[in-house]
Amino acid sequence: MSSILDPVTGALTVAGYRVGWQAVRWLPEPMAYGLFQAMADAAVLRGGKGVRRLRSNYAKVRPELDDKALDDLVRDGMRSYMRYFCEAFRLPDMSSTQLADAVVATGHEAARTHLDQGRGVTCFIGHMGNFDLGGAWSTTHLWPVTTIAERLEPEEVFQDFLRFRTELGMTIVPLTGGPKPFDAMREALHHGAFVPLPADRDLTANGVEVDLCGHRARVAKGPAALAVATGAALFTAAVWYEDAPPGKGVGGKVVRVEFSEQIEPRADLDGDAAVRELTQRCVDFLGARITQHTSAWHMLQRVFVDDLDPARRRTP
Repeated sequence: MSSILDPVTGALTVAGYRVGWQAVRWLPEPMAYGLFQAMADAAVLRGGKGVRRLRSNYAKVRPELDDKALDDLVRDGMRSYMRYFCEAFRLPDMSSTQLADAVVATGHEAARTHLDQGRGVTCFIGHMGNFDLGGAWSTTHLWPVTTIAERLEPEEVFQDFLRFRTELGMTIVPLTGGPKPFDAMREALHHGAFVPLPADRDLTANGVEVDLCGHRARVAKGPAALAVATGAALFTAAVWYEDAPPGKGVGGKVVRVEFSEQIEPRADLDGDAAVRELTQRCVDFLGARITQHTSAWHMLQRVFVDDLDPARRRTP
């Protein structure tokens, strides 16, 4: 029976998602944000698997918090997470001027210099704030984005997200079911592309083990490995929400994007050793911002080694 119902369930999921996408774009801004905040609060009250994992991750990076403060942080984190989805639905209707008002970027000048000179740039980013809004801003105000996206189910929903990001000017390579992602990113960097990659979670079981906020974690090695393989300039960027000044922002907030200084390889290291060392330095920058802006870190999955399945705990 389940095999008979699966196509029906999938079709209903796709239809509901598409109706929701359009409806959120039609709603007045305060109503749209209020709806998604209510959805976040309901999810926290329900206390599902993702919320419990978010709480566990926050407890590791903010061990000084008592239970009440941690509860408040989880609520704020889920509100930030749902705000991201609300803005993702509404993003296609934003003008270039609105994007400029919605994003405050700092530290990107060095990356821009490399890109202007035709040198590829890769960037280690986390699941923080609204990285899609940051990507749309980058495509318009810094450099077109080339990146990788995890394939979603149902496939129709993934294709909608792919089309949405492509319409924003991004080039997206699926993590699975398409060209080999590393080869595609390497080729893009050889042609002077800007390649920001969400790397604070290892999706392939081929990542590296690092120290993240005082705990061992497994993250993706893609940005560092690409920098070593191609000579591309490597940066880290953190993204979070801040209260907007009058007349700026979207829904009362701006998205802050902070770039690190260029992270250059040590002369005495090469190969895997260089990749591990560069990745740790990327994580050091990101981890400090996660501690400062914890509710912006939308990590509802396992990332710390102690929480991983035993088969994924090995260190390459």
